[in-house]
Amino acid sequence: MARLDSLDVLSRKILQGKMQGERRSKRRGQSVEFADHRPYVAGDDLRFIDWNIYGRLEQLFLKLFLEEQDLTVHILADCSASVSLGEPSKERFIKKLACALSYVGLVNNNRVTVSAFADGLTGQLPNMRGRHYLQQLADFLLSPKNAAQGPSHFGDACRQLVTGRIGSGVVIVLSDFLLKEGFESGLRRLIGRQYDLYVIQILSPQELKPDLTGDLSLIDTEDGDLAEVTVSAALLEYYKRNLSAYCNEIRTFCSRRGATYVLANSADGVEPLVLNYLRRIGLLR
Repeated sequence: MARLDSLDVLSRKILQGKMQGERRSKRRGQSVEFADHRPYVAGDDLRFIDWNIYGRLEQLFLKLFLEEQDLTVHILADCSASVSLGEPSKERFIKKLACALSYVGLVNNNRVTVSAFADGLTGQLPNMRGRHYLQQLADFLLSPKNAAQGPSHFGDACRQLVTGRIGSGVVIVLSDFLLKEGFESGLRRLIGRQYDLYVIQILSPQELKPDLTGDLSLIDTEDGDLAEVTVSAALLEYYKRNLSAYCNEIRTFCSRRGATYVLANSADGVEPLVLNYLRRIGLLR
């Protein structure tokens, strides 16, 4: 927590907050930091006339300032049954990462909303602001209601999130993206001028490099589908190529639309990701 205190969330886009806060925007308004001048027009606030310029030029000019705004951070965390698999736990990784990013937002007086999804949205903790929400955040993430269970319908969750008027801000999706429905329809809803989107895919070592052999019955943990397979070296190589192609498909989809994609291994831990990599790509500073 002490190391997180020095971080802040960044936005690559100029996003209007709900109230004046601690974030500098390029929109000019009222603040202590001077930005520019413009000629006075009838109806302007006389308090912002630069009388020094008037004394030299005998013309009225208005002082403009950089406006300070709050930043809204939306975190969408996968709690479907598939994240319960793997060692180290993907579910624990996702919740620790959601907690760390939320903490960074809260201690910097940003607005933070955390949503959990499986079969659509399963829970939401909206409009938190300030570190006094930390206990409520922990209770939400550790609630049995948000334990990894049930099928995943990512598209429904994103539709519910957007229709719930989440407003503009930084949107961070944490998921393994093992979605039979695909990821495109959901992510399309989160890509737009009002959202600065980060997509973080978390996979376990067993998913990245399976250590399986022989005749197996594989059961889908979310819908119970059964597949009888004979695992050979050739099949494992085919699986790895398909997985790599799928991850690259998500990466390409995001990069073409101005979003940022990150692939994380649950074995690597949350601290290096937050303290190093997310700072390098510009989500945190």
